[in-house]
Amino acid sequence: MTPIKHRTQTMMRSLTLALCLASVGGAAMAQGGFGGRYPDQGGEAVYKAICQGCHMPDGKGAVGAGMYPPLAGDAKLGAKTYPAFVVIRGQKAMPEFGTGLEDAQVADVVNYIRTHFGNGFTDTVTAEEVKSMRPARAPTGTVRAPG
Repeated sequence: MTPIKHRTQTMMRSLTLALCLASVGGAAMAQGGFGGRYPDQGGEAVYKAICQGCHMPDGKGAVGAGMYPPLAGDAKLGAKTYPAFVVIRGQKAMPEFGTGLEDAQVADVVNYIRTHFGNGFTDTVTAEEVKSMRPARAPTGTVRAPG
């Protein structure tokens, strides 16, 4: 291997590691690791503060240290409650954001992704609908099914 090729590979590995570490730090905060609520208001602001780190600024997702699915042109977003449920409770490798976001913030970011990135869904999810999707908590702190 030539010295230039070796330096290039080393630099790319370092860059990849730095990006992974930045993502892990963001994921830790996303999982409520910072112990508070997200202050960002409005769908675009919430997306930029939380979502675009994995789903990218253009909503096209990414593949590398992990697989971050695209939101651009995602037919699953057609059911307005589906993305709200995923934001609140998480799914697969995506952490839950329900503990860090108010109902209105969840509704705003869901409505934002459903109307941007090539998505044209016009029906909106409301804060009241988001509230009804949250898990009910028993006095002991046990998570129960909604309803």
